Amino acid sequence: MSRYAQIPFWITAPLAFLLFLAGWQGLVLVGGYERFILPAPEDVWQQLQIVVADGRLPRHTLITVSEAIPGLLIGLLLAVPLGYLLAKSPLAERLISPYLIASQAIPIIAIAPLLTIWVQSTYWARVLVAILVVFFPILVNMITGLRAVPAELYELMHSLKASRWQIFRRLELPAALPVLLAGTKVGATLSVIGALVGEFVQPRSQGLGYLLITARYQFKTDLVFVILFTLAAVALTLYGIVALLENRLLRWQQQS
Repeated sequence: MSRYAQIPFWITAPLAFLLFLAGWQGLVLVGGYERFILPAPEDVWQQLQIVVADGRLPRHTLITVSEAIPGLLIGLLLAVPLGYLLAKSPLAERLISPYLIASQAIPIIAIAPLLTIWVQSTYWARVLVAILVVFFPILVNMITGLRAVPAELYELMHSLKASRWQIFRRLELPAALPVLLAGTKVGATLSVIGALVGEFVQPRSQGLGYLLITARYQFKTDLVFVILFTLAAVALTLYGIVALLENRLLRWQQQS
């Protein structure tokens, strides 16, 4: 193993961020860009302090998070049973899979306006967009995880006269859990994108999407950077929560 691979993450992550800031500052100095084109890191920091102090950033961030988390959870709850059905029933796969695959060819930004027309609630229209973005990656990973279970283990469970529920609980779910959680980590980041797209389509003075649109029209590029960094922080936080859950649920795998 390389000696660099043994450096702790809490050292490499801040170091990489400092190098990123140095490169950013160097680009601003060399290029001589105007603030509305490419603000310097200190300009973004000042704008961050302003929107935190007046409460705009916490308020709009909370709205976006309150849309992304339900989108992730509901998408997960829908994808798991449907993934089990498609993995176990060839007929269901032939009937449903073509429509699911075709739906991924349609940009979510094209579907979102229809959802806002069909769903009267602005909040649930945004959550529904997040659900649609999250659903497919988790579904695919659930199917992949179930189909990766060795046939010999099924034969063992049948020889022990295990019921279908016991097979799912004792064999299929633990075997599929690593792949399912990997898909959930992807879904955690995509849920933020889904909520943001919903806010673009339904800009009702709430959410980071609304704040981003406002900043763009006002040519406040420093505020745009603040919002982008906030979105990245929210996505990383959700990803980290799922990663912690993964470490806890798969502790038995690490011990073995």
